[in-house]
Amino acid sequence: MPTRSGSARYEGFGKDGNGWTSTQSGVLKDTRYGFGSRFEDGPGTNPEELIAAAHASCFTMALSFALAGAGYNDGTLETNARVTVDKDGDGFTITSSKLDLKAKVPGIAQDEFARIAEEAKANCPVSKLLNTEISLTHQLEQ
Repeated sequence: MPTRSGSARYEGFGKDGNGWTSTQSGVLKDTRYGFGSRFEDGPGTNPEELIAAAHASCFTMALSFALAGAGYNDGTLETNARVTVDKDGDGFTITSSKLDLKAKVPGIAQDEFARIAEEAKANCPVSKLLNTEISLTHQLEQ
């Protein structure tokens, strides 16, 4: 498996500093982040938003492969992840990642879908990485 990378640069310190983040693929290239984009509604991205996108995409792909492995080859999966960061003493801690899944999988029973989705949640690499409570809600549309 290839190693993937990302980078960050921060100039100045604290609330007055400004950061830029990039990914190996170039999808993010010198994308701005800082106090304003992390703790207020300022422009740019933030680590929690990036973790949420990573968790949503990892879980959704894991579920897609699990469904294919179970013989389902058609449908749609849409996942929204909400990562929460809370004050922890003098710092902050990511305390949860909440996955909200909407799916269309023709021919699957609700109980089988729930079992496969829970397995995908537990086994996606980003879920394994996060040392936090991870919850999942799902809605199967028939």
